[in-house]
Amino acid sequence: MADVVSATPLFAIRAVALDAETTGLDVRRSRLVEIAAVHVDGTRIDRANAFHSLVACPEPIPASATAVHGIDADTLRDAPAFASLQPGLAAFIGDRVMVGHTIGFDLALLRHEAERIGAPFVPPPALDVRLLAQIAEQRLPSYSLEALAAWLDVPLEDRHRAMGDAMAAARILVALAPRLREKGIRTVGEAIAASRRIADAMAGHAPAIWELPGAGERTAIPRLDSYPYRHRVADVMNPEPAFMPPATPLSQALAAMASRRLSSLFVGAPDAGPDELGIVTERDVLRHVAGRGAAGLDDTLDALASRPVLHVPADAFLYRAIGRMSRRRVRHLAVTGEDGRVAGVVTTRDLLRLRSESAVAMGDDIDEAADVQALGRAWAKLPAMAASLAAEEVDARTIAAVVAREVGALTRRAAMLAEAETAAGAGPPPCAYAVLVLGSAGRGESLLAMDQDNALVFAQGEPDGPEDRYFAALGQRMTEVLNEVGVPFCKGGVMASRPAFRGSLATWRDRVGHWLERSSPEDLLAVDIFFDFRVVHGDRALAGGLWREAWEAARHRIAFLKLLSEAAGESRGAVGFLGRFRTEEDGRIDLKLAGLKAIVTTARILAIRHGIGVHGTRDRLAGVAGLDVGGAADLAALQEDHAAILAAILRQQLADIAAGRPPDNRVDPGILDAAQAAALKRALGHLSVLDDLRRDQLV
Repeated sequence: MADVVSATPLFAIRAVALDAETTGLDVRRSRLVEIAAVHVDGTRIDRANAFHSLVACPEPIPASATAVHGIDADTLRDAPAFASLQPGLAAFIGDRVMVGHTIGFDLALLRHEAERIGAPFVPPPALDVRLLAQIAEQRLPSYSLEALAAWLDVPLEDRHRAMGDAMAAARILVALAPRLREKGIRTVGEAIAASRRIADAMAGHAPAIWELPGAGERTAIPRLDSYPYRHRVADVMNPEPAFMPPATPLSQALAAMASRRLSSLFVGAPDAGPDELGIVTERDVLRHVAGRGAAGLDDTLDALASRPVLHVPADAFLYRAIGRMSRRRVRHLAVTGEDGRVAGVVTTRDLLRLRSESAVAMGDDIDEAADVQALGRAWAKLPAMAASLAAEEVDARTIAAVVAREVGALTRRAAMLAEAETAAGAGPPPCAYAVLVLGSAGRGESLLAMDQDNALVFAQGEPDGPEDRYFAALGQRMTEVLNEVGVPFCKGGVMASRPAFRGSLATWRDRVGHWLERSSPEDLLAVDIFFDFRVVHGDRALAGGLWREAWEAARHRIAFLKLLSEAAGESRGAVGFLGRFRTEEDGRIDLKLAGLKAIVTTARILAIRHGIGVHGTRDRLAGVAGLDVGGAADLAALQEDHAAILAAILRQQLADIAAGRPPDNRVDPGILDAAQAAALKRALGHLSVLDDLRRDQLV
C-alpha cells in the first residue's frame, strides 16, 4: 500500500486534512480540546461528511490557549473523551495521506493521546502544506496559514478553530498541486522526499513524521502470483468459440452446448465484432428455463442474449482478463484477434487457480476510470505491481512488457476521455481515427521512467483543415490528461498534439515517403520511434495498414537504413580498461545512452532490412538470427545483454521511487549484486559488435 500511495499523483491524492486545537505548544504535555478532519479526493473537498468534535480535557486549559481558540472548560462541559472518539477518527483517516499546516505537531499530539489510552498508533504518510509551499515558492516572506491563504487566494474561515484550519489546509493543498507539478514534484512520494530536505522548518515543534509506514526500512513487498503477468489470454483461451444465429431455438442451442461441452456461445455471425454480438451462458439458460419452464426451450437465443459482449485482446496478459471479470462480475469474456473479430473465449474455469489481487485489478481500474483523477489513482498502482513482480524474480523484459501494455491502456483511456470532452463542444469525430503509442511502449519494453510518445492518424483531411483542427484539439486534451496522470509531456514534442505527429492517412504516407527518400537528421529522430508504433485506440485497420506499408517500403531502401545506422552513433564506453564502470560525477551511468538505445536501434534496423514484422527488440533479434544471415551468436548474446540492461535500470527505478525520487535511466552500479554487476559489464562490453552487425547486414 505504501508504494501505491507514494506513486499517486498529487492531483489525484486521497487525503485527510486535519487540525487539532490544544492546551499549549509543548507536544509532550499538551492535550487535545478539539479535532477536525475532512476528506480530500483530488480537487474535491468533502466538507459535508467531515469528522469534527470537541474533546474532553482532564487538565485545566491555560488562559493563553483560550485566548487563541476561544475554548474553555465550559465549552467542553459535555464533550466526549478521546477514548470514545479514537476508533471513529482512525476509521475516518483510514489509509489516506494526512495533510495539515505544521502537521508534525498534530501527529505527535495524536500519538501521545493514543498512548495514554493504550490505543495503537501507526504514523500515516503525511504532507505539511507549509513545507510544500516552501518548495513551490521560496521567496514568500512568511509561510503562516494566513500568508499562504493570501498568496493562493484561499478563503479563511473560523481561524484557530479545528474545522476552519483543516479546511484551509485542504484548500491550500489543492491550490499547491499544480504549482508543485511545475517544480517537477508530481507524486505524493516525491512531495514527501522534497519535504524531508527542508524539514528543519519544523525545528522547535515536534519530530518530523512525514515518513511512509516503516520509515527507515523498506516496506515489505507483498507476494504476488506472477503467473497472470507471464502468460497471455491466447495461452488459455478456447480458440474455437461457438456462434449461432439469433433466431435459433434455445432447445437447439442447448443440445449443441451439451454435445460440445460448451459453457457459452455467441449470438450472431462468426465474422462480426464483439459489439455486434450477444452471448448466452449456461447460467443464462438455467435462469431462463427456471423462470419459463419447458416453454422457454422454444424461445430464441435473441430473447436471452446479453449485450454488449465484454472482451479482451488475445495478446493481453491474463491479469487483464482477471481484473475485468472481477470488476464486471462475469465468468466469460470474448477474446479478439488483431482484426477486432472474436477469435476465442476465456472463462473463469480457465483461470481457476489464479486470484484477482489488488494489483491485478489495476488494468481494469484504468479501463473503467471515469475521470482524470480516477485514472491517476489507478496509474499510481504501477510501481507497486512492478516491485511485486521484481520480488518474484520475474524477468525484467516481462515486467517491461506489462508496463508497456498499461501505457497503451492509459493512452487509450486518456483518448476516450479527451474524445468525450471534445465531442461535448465540437461534436463527434469527423472521421475514423486511431491513436498510436510509439517508441518503447510500441515495442512492449517500457519501464518506469517514461514520457509521452504518441501519434494520431485519421482517415481523411488536409493539414490545418477542419478534420485536422478537430483532432488537434483532441490530441491536445489527450496529452494533457496523460501529463496530469503522471506521464509527462515529451521534451522532443513526439505527441499527437503536434502537427508532425498528427495527420490523415494520406499525410502520413507522404511523410513516410519523405523520410525514406530525403531524410534529414531531424527526421531520423522521428523515424526511429515511428517504426515501433502500436495502435491502442480507434480504427486498427486504418493504422495497421500504414505500419505494414512503411515497413515494406523501408526494407528496400538500403541508403535510408544506412542513415538510420549512422544516426545511432556509438555507444558510450561505460566499462574501463580494467573492467570498472565509468560513472558520471554522481556515481551513476546513463544506461539508455550507454547501451540500451544502440541495441534497440540495431534490432529495429535489422528487422526492417529482413522484413521481420514484429515489435519487440527480443523478437526482432531472434527473428533475424533465425534467418541464418550471419552473426547468430552475437544476436543471441544481444538478447541477454538487452535483458541485463533492462534489469539494472528497473532495479534502480524501483529504488528511486521508493525513496521519493523521480525515476530515470541512470543507474548507480552500487545497487547491483555481484551477478547483476557482472551481467551488466558483459552487456556493456559486448556493444562493440553492433556496428559490425549493422554494416554486414546492410548490403
